[in-house]
Amino acid sequence: MNQLLEKILERLKDAVYPRHCPVCDEIVGGGEKICADCMRELKLVKAPWCMSCGRPIRDAHERCHECKRAGMREFVRGRVLYEYPSVAKSIYRFKYGNRAEYAEFFGGEMAYFLKDFIDGTAADGIIPIPLHKKRMKKRGYNQAGLLAEELGKVCNIPVYDKLLIRVKNTAPLKMLGLSERQNNLKKAFNISQNGVKLKRVILVDDIYTTGSTIAEAAHTLRTYGVSEVYFVALACGEGI
Repeated sequence: MNQLLEKILERLKDAVYPRHCPVCDEIVGGGEKICADCMRELKLVKAPWCMSCGRPIRDAHERCHECKRAGMREFVRGRVLYEYPSVAKSIYRFKYGNRAEYAEFFGGEMAYFLKDFIDGTAADGIIPIPLHKKRMKKRGYNQAGLLAEELGKVCNIPVYDKLLIRVKNTAPLKMLGLSERQNNLKKAFNISQNGVKLKRVILVDDIYTTGSTIAEAAHTLRTYGVSEVYFVALACGEGI
C-alpha cells in the first residue's frame, strides 16, 4: 500500500513539477530523470586518472602535472565523475538556471559510480563546499549542498552542511590564474561553532579545476581537527 501511494505521489509530483533532462533540458516523464539517448552524452572519467585528484591523465603517471606542482595536498585523495565538456552546459543550468532538480540524478550517479571510493574512505561525514551568504541569497540554493544531500541519502553518511562556512566572498575562479586563485581563497572558509567532531570527511563540489578551493577547505578542516579529508566532484578538466 505504501509503495502504491509513493508511486501515485511521484506521478502527481511529475505532473505538477515535471522533471527536466539534465542534458537536453527537455521534460522527461514516467518517473525518469534523464532521456535514454542523452545518457550516452555524459562522459565518465576513466583510467588512467591522477591518484591524487582523480582527473583523467594522458599516460600512466600516478599524479597529474597540477598535483605534482602543488606538492603535498591537504586532502588525501579525490575522485571525479564526469569529463567537464560533456556536462558543461548542464552544470551551468544547474548553478544559474534554477535547475536544482538535476541534483537528484547527478547525486545518484556519483553515489553509484564512485561507491567503491566513497566506501573506502570510511568517512563519518559529508561536507559540501559552501557558498558565501551573498551568493546563496542570489542563487537560492547551493548546488554542492544539493549533491551532498543526495550522496548522504544514498550512501547513508551524515551530511554537515553548516559546519564549513564561507566567510570571504571570493571572485569567480574562472577569471583567475593559479596564483591568483590561491591568494583569492586564503582564509575563505571557517568552522561554525557547533561542537561536531569528525575524523574522516568527504568534501563535495560541482567542478574541480586546479584544486585550490578543495585544498583551502581541507586546510580549514584539518586545522579544526579532522584527520583525513577526501573529496568527490561532479566534473573536472583533463590533467596533464
